[in-house]
Amino acid sequence: MIRAIKGTRDILPDEVGAWHRVEKAARELLARYGYREIRTPVFEQTQLFARGIGADTDIVAKEMYTFEDRDEERSSLTLRPEATAGIVRAVIEHHLFQTDPALKVYALGPMFRRERPQKGRYRQFHQVDVEAFGMEGPSIDVEIIQVALGYLRVCGLTESQLILNSVGDAKCRPAYVETLRRALRPVASRMCADCQRRAETNPLRVLDCKVPEDQPIIEGLPRISDHLCPECRDHFAEVKRELDLLEIPYRLDHRLVRGLDYYTRTTFEVTSGALGAQNSVLGGGRYDGLVRDLGGPELSGTGFALGLERLVMLLPAAAGEGRCDAFLAVLATGALDRALLAERDLREAGVRVMMDHDGRGLKSQMKKADKLGARFVAIMGEDELASDVWTVRDMTASTQERVSDVKLAEYLEGKVRG
Repeated sequence: MIRAIKGTRDILPDEVGAWHRVEKAARELLARYGYREIRTPVFEQTQLFARGIGADTDIVAKEMYTFEDRDEERSSLTLRPEATAGIVRAVIEHHLFQTDPALKVYALGPMFRRERPQKGRYRQFHQVDVEAFGMEGPSIDVEIIQVALGYLRVCGLTESQLILNSVGDAKCRPAYVETLRRALRPVASRMCADCQRRAETNPLRVLDCKVPEDQPIIEGLPRISDHLCPECRDHFAEVKRELDLLEIPYRLDHRLVRGLDYYTRTTFEVTSGALGAQNSVLGGGRYDGLVRDLGGPELSGTGFALGLERLVMLLPAAAGEGRCDAFLAVLATGALDRALLAERDLREAGVRVMMDHDGRGLKSQMKKADKLGARFVAIMGEDELASDVWTVRDMTASTQERVSDVKLAEYLEGKVRG
């Protein structure tokens, strides 16, 4: 038997309802804030991610699915490991910054990373990605955080915590990174293999290490909050002031740096204790230089991404919804044609309807209607066929009445909508 590839999973029909709920919630909430949907290809030129995410990040160095294309001009392609770089590419290519007076977009879809599968993390996974461009003030950072927390709330997640930091910008961060690199050199040999490698190539990522033995060393390293330039310090202070104004609680964490090189200034993460050690639900922040780095104009950006697998796993199970409003039980030999016409009319009236196609007995058909969650069962036996009526049973009220064949669609539509 051929099985699904390791790190992937099938989303089965019984699970899809939860996915529909979180996807619908995203579209409805984001529309209130003025965000519009954008859809980009699932694969791009590899250099887009190498330049956008950072060649020394774990994603680019170890986790991307890259393959050679037959087109020699664009020989190396990569399945998208995240959505922001592709969205920025589309913004630049289609000059959206010139035509959209409020460039705010979101995307939903699959991403691909070859990392170790674990609870809620897969090699093909799905994200909601939210981005705003061309807005430099701290208040857009706060809006993005509001959107993120509001989305979790409307989905039904009640237990979460906002964690906040500033990672500086192109003016102050390089000096801090060099300070961090110098501080790591005498101690790196006592740290894990990843930290030893990152100590020179990407020192900021050392701060994100979770190896228990490395924690005392990391806690003694210089803090970026002590090295911010005045502009970054003022920006972060205003973000915190507005969050306080809106009564949005947060916890500061000087070690929050995120895993992508393009972040500047505000970075944030939302966690949930229900996920255990790997407790991140979503993350995001500002990336003011990314559009320029990918060949576009000097255009600020801020956003967040959320993994839907982990979100669905956290949400309370919703009560099961029936698959049909009405079930047609055909018992008479000559009633099939009536049932087929009734199905057509009911569906055109907006009623979800199913029927048995195998001529089983009433008991068997009633059992099937119950499993499908049908509220109404319309029965046509020999007597009903002779009288051109259906016996309609209301399974919730435990009542029944006879309804004319030509009035069935009108009758059930009224019951379902009423």
